Amino acid sequence: MKTVSYSIITMTELVLPQHTNQLGNLLGGQLMHWIDICAALASSKHAGRICVTASVDKIDFHHPIKLGDVVTIVASVNRVFNSSMEVGVSVCSENYTKGKKLHTNSAYLTFVGLNSDGVPVKSSPIVPETTDEKRRYEEAQVRRQARLNMRDK
Repeated sequence: MKTVSYSIITMTELVLPQHTNQLGNLLGGQLMHWIDICAALASSKHAGRICVTASVDKIDFHHPIKLGDVVTIVASVNRVFNSSMEVGVSVCSENYTKGKKLHTNSAYLTFVGLNSDGVPVKSSPIVPETTDEKRRYEEAQVRRQARLNMRDK
């Protein structure tokens, strides 16, 4: 068994002109790409194998991220179910010249571990240790049930 803290991946990106729209804001699709990569790395680190995106619940955009901002993306496995696992992602932007840091986004993604034949396989359980990890672990079960209920409709 591995701990939640073992699965943590932190990525840092600089928002450059090719990442922005006409308003100088980071493109939502670019951020989603970075989120997916970070979450995939967290799930693969936990599972010790290639993991692929099965679903994205939602991505909340709280504040725009501007050209020149530094984006920090942190992902960790919240809970393992069988072959699937929920990964939680938090995004912060920081402007070093203004000394301003904001939590800009949150996301939940589901990943599935695959064997060398591309077949889903069971992943090791995860052990939450902190109060926050235990809360996210319990909430992941509620979100999973909601996903399953939506799939059955």
